[in-house]
Amino acid sequence: MKLILKRFAQILLIAFIVIQFIRPTKNNSKDLAENDITTKYAVPNEVQTILVTSCYDCHSNHTNYPWYANIQPIAWWLNDHIKEGKKELNFSMFSSYKIGRQYKKLEEISNEISENEMPLESYTYIHKKAKLNTQQKEIITNWANALRDSIEAHYPADSLKKRPTQP
Repeated sequence: MKLILKRFAQILLIAFIVIQFIRPTKNNSKDLAENDITTKYAVPNEVQTILVTSCYDCHSNHTNYPWYANIQPIAWWLNDHIKEGKKELNFSMFSSYKIGRQYKKLEEISNEISENEMPLESYTYIHKKAKLNTQQKEIITNWANALRDSIEAHYPADSLKKRPTQP
């Protein structure tokens, strides 16, 4: 029995070492994307600071990786989490979204922040600076709502609503 456990531990150790060489591509673009939200809309410095600190790691092309992101399988889990976050909302690609989607995403930002759904608790547990206080939540929701109002004033209402799919 002791020999079986020793062999099993050796196999696990070898597997752990081998998987360290299988690394996902990192999400750390250096340049400002041409479709970044800041290329189309005014993002005050105060808002930008909050977005970078609390949102950009998962919702942009600019992830600031912690040291443990170099350890597998943690890096795979983080990579999957970042892909999911960017699929839902990517500030680096925001201007490329259709206007209706931009409008909807701004509503979702406001709602998610107001309902304490974002940033995720699992993220703020490790990244304490990302946790939003009441004032920061108000700054982000006010900005998102004002931006929605601006879009609403410049685009026809039917272009801001999702059209039902045809059967």
